[in-house]
Amino acid sequence: MAILSVNLNVVSAEESLFSGAIESLQITGSEGELGIMPGHAPLLTSLKPGMARIVKKGGIEEVIYLSGGMLEVQPNHITVLADIAVRSDDLDEQVAEEAKQRAEERLNAHSDDVDYAEAASELARAVAQLRVIQATSK
Repeated sequence: MAILSVNLNVVSAEESLFSGAIESLQITGSEGELGIMPGHAPLLTSLKPGMARIVKKGGIEEVIYLSGGMLEVQPNHITVLADIAVRSDDLDEQVAEEAKQRAEERLNAHSDDVDYAEAASELARAVAQLRVIQATSK
């Protein structure tokens, strides 16, 4: 008999954003996009900034922005431990666009006091937020 759903918990340092049975999860792992369905092989990986596209039982979709974190997949349970997690409806496009512009300005600055790794990380988070906003506004 095929497994039709698996339990998912998405938590951040501040709150639990999702807990329940799902049909599938699409998420951005350290090596690229992952599609997780019931019966998936056990997996532990880090997450890049991006979206978690959750298909709940009944085909209802929910999207959550993740700034990074860890994903653990077990036969009957999936856990997402996010650094920062925000529901797509709670993201502000203007704030994300401003963060992107600030990060780009810092990267383009020719100054010795610029932390390029931090600026690149800020840019990746802002771009990921904008992608989540664009994906959910269709």
